[in-house]
Amino acid sequence: MESEKQAEKKAFGAGGTPGGIGIFLLGFAMACAGGWLVTNQVVVTSGYFASGFLVPVINYHMNSFGLSLVPFIIGIAFLFFNGKSVTGWLLTIAGLVIIMAGILFSLHIYFQPTTLFNTLLMLVLLFGGLGLVFRSLKSIPAPPETEKKAS
Repeated sequence: MESEKQAEKKAFGAGGTPGGIGIFLLGFAMACAGGWLVTNQVVVTSGYFASGFLVPVINYHMNSFGLSLVPFIIGIAFLFFNGKSVTGWLLTIAGLVIIMAGILFSLHIYFQPTTLFNTLLMLVLLFGGLGLVFRSLKSIPAPPETEKKAS
């Protein structure tokens, strides 16, 4: 009885399911290698709120970053007056979301030119590894044991 409980504890692998730890480690290594190769080919540049907008009458290119700070500053002012102000928290959070969205949308992401073979290798490693990781979380039945010989 005691040895059966120990055998059950040893049988659990990735995700608390029986078996699969080797598949998990192989998939994790493949996904890490594929992810690194893909991110190594990506170039990210930014021009924080660089696009802005053009004032047509005077032909002036206006930066819109200052406008994105208005709800944030008003929300902070409300919170200094009353820390429990729902309006202050909503304005502060909305201001932060606007600022983060502005940063995210101003990024320019480019995939550097590479060969088809390298691209396929990167994608197979990444998605094949993720597939193996997810497969390892599924329960893998133990192989049938041979009958013990009577002593």
